[in-house]
Amino acid sequence: MEAQEEKEAQVAAWLKKIFGDHPIPQYEVNPRTTEILHHLAERNRVRDRDVYLVIEDLKQKASEYESEAKHLQDLLMESVNFSPANLSGTGSRYLNALVDSAVALETKDTSLASFIPAVNDLTSDLFRTKSKNEEIKLELAKLEKNLTATLVLEKCLREDLKKAELHLSTERAKVDNRLQNMNFLKAKSEEFRCGIRAAEEQLSARGLDASLSHQSLVALSEKLAELKQQTIPLKKKLESYLDLMPNPSLAQVKIEEAKRELDIIEAELTKKVDMMEL
Repeated sequence: MEAQEEKEAQVAAWLKKIFGDHPIPQYEVNPRTTEILHHLAERNRVRDRDVYLVIEDLKQKASEYESEAKHLQDLLMESVNFSPANLSGTGSRYLNALVDSAVALETKDTSLASFIPAVNDLTSDLFRTKSKNEEIKLELAKLEKNLTATLVLEKCLREDLKKAELHLSTERAKVDNRLQNMNFLKAKSEEFRCGIRAAEEQLSARGLDASLSHQSLVALSEKLAELKQQTIPLKKKLESYLDLMPNPSLAQVKIEEAKRELDIIEAELTKKVDMMEL
């Protein structure tokens, strides 16, 4: 609890320092917001400390540079009785350019022995940079080529996806239609089955012969088709007798036998057909 109160006090002091005379924005004071603001305050304190150290270091270096410049100026005055104030405007510009070059190249002094290695290093850096730029350009060209191919592929895939979605939508509509038809047919089939069952029950209640039921009629129809198939060889046999040069009496007997068999079969067929029609 004391640690929480201490954090809240540190946060309040930090906010007062940040906003100064301006009012501090309202915020909800709870452990989470306090923890976040305390973390920000700590980071701000560390940053301020680092900035302060950098400033002090720069001040110290500036003081050292000023001392070194004064020393060199005094040395120059003692040796050749020369002062920068005695330089012409052109000489002052050259001197400032020399100093700026030394600062840019980060040399320890303005001597030729310091400038040449610095310029060589700068030239080497320039060549390395150019080489790196060429490599980057080549890599960029490859990436652009790959990107173009990727975009083309993406476009093709999008078109294929649209076609697939359209085909899927069409097929789904067909399937839905078929399902509806199937459900309709199932319902109709069940309706017919119930109707047939009810009709059979009514006919059975009225004393109808069971042989005239739907199943019996289907069986009779199948047997009728079978009997028709059986008459085919008999008709062919009869035709073979008709094509012979017969013994009149024997042929007449055979013809009469075949006619009787055919009449019997046709009578049976007629009976079955009449029963089916009923």
